[in-house]
Amino acid sequence: MADRRILVDLLGFTGSRGGTETYVRELLPRIANLLPGTRFAALTGRAGAHRVSAFFPGHVQTVPWVGADPATWALGAVAATDLLARRGRADLVWAPANFGPVFRGVPRVVTVHDAIYDEVPGGLAQRAQRAVTSTLMRRSARTADRVLTVSHAAADSIGRFLAVPAERVSVVHNGSSEPRPVDDPRGILSSFALPAGRPLVLSVGNRMPHKNFPGLLEALATIAPAARPVTVVAGSRLPDPLAGDVARLGLERDVILPGWVSDEQLEALYQAADLYVCPSLAEGFGLPVVDALRRRVPVLAHDVPVLREVGGDAAHYADATDAAIFGAALTAALRAPADDDARAEAQEWAARFTWDSAAEATAEVLESVRRGARR
Repeated sequence: MADRRILVDLLGFTGSRGGTETYVRELLPRIANLLPGTRFAALTGRAGAHRVSAFFPGHVQTVPWVGADPATWALGAVAATDLLARRGRADLVWAPANFGPVFRGVPRVVTVHDAIYDEVPGGLAQRAQRAVTSTLMRRSARTADRVLTVSHAAADSIGRFLAVPAERVSVVHNGSSEPRPVDDPRGILSSFALPAGRPLVLSVGNRMPHKNFPGLLEALATIAPAARPVTVVAGSRLPDPLAGDVARLGLERDVILPGWVSDEQLEALYQAADLYVCPSLAEGFGLPVVDALRRRVPVLAHDVPVLREVGGDAAHYADATDAAIFGAALTAALRAPADDDARAEAQEWAARFTWDSAAEATAEVLESVRRGARR
């Protein structure tokens, strides 16, 4: 019988929350292999139960009153996680999706991916909606035994905005996924109706304000129509909230909004793309930047510390808050494409970020907190 028990709080897992869910899907099976004497259990809501069961290396318990909405997720984290951890005699709780319990109880590690709600608060309505989440994140981080985060830039933000002492924050970079080339990328993308003979720009992400996709569209509008690339902005429900900006700026012939795309379609888009663009104002890590570089796709990113941390000298940077500057940088990147040597160096840089190394470092943090709590 296992003598170590870790409860993983996956109450917010729905299958549609992007990078934080990639994080747990990639790490958990690897961590289980690294800690063979540990029994893992997961808490999840009814919206994510079957998705969590598909990858989780242990027992999955569904809390039926937790749905896909943030309100019941937050309530579950506050009211249920520590209680069920005690009942299950867990040695440790790991909350990998920004917040968990807000009171001290079973020893706990929380992964705070970013402090974006405080860095880029958005408009008045968005600030009101985020106030509760931001408060819970702050309280959860301050009461955790250890905070994990995914970049040094995120660690700095957590210190400034969440007031967590630096000695309780551990930085473990995310990994990147290995390229899985497809045989016929244009065929896989046939439903996108990509026009032939024009450069293709790719950008991916949800439509939260910090992603700054309206800023990317404004930059595209500064480029003369004859020189304007076709730009695919994937990663949203349909109808896409960006559709109004596309129409307002007269970019209907230049911008494709396909919504969420499959893994195969995303690989095809990377293969077809001439340039990946990341206009984000803030990120915890910036995983698509690394994924693009690992696929030898040149990258243009907004010039902020976190994107320089993950993109290094392999990417190009410009101010995405200035449409003219970012549009000019985008045009310049397309006119002077990277040669094979530059692409190979970028791929080598990005290949340093692996999920195997992330799992090893994360397992060390979990074990360190667990051992310290049992002394």
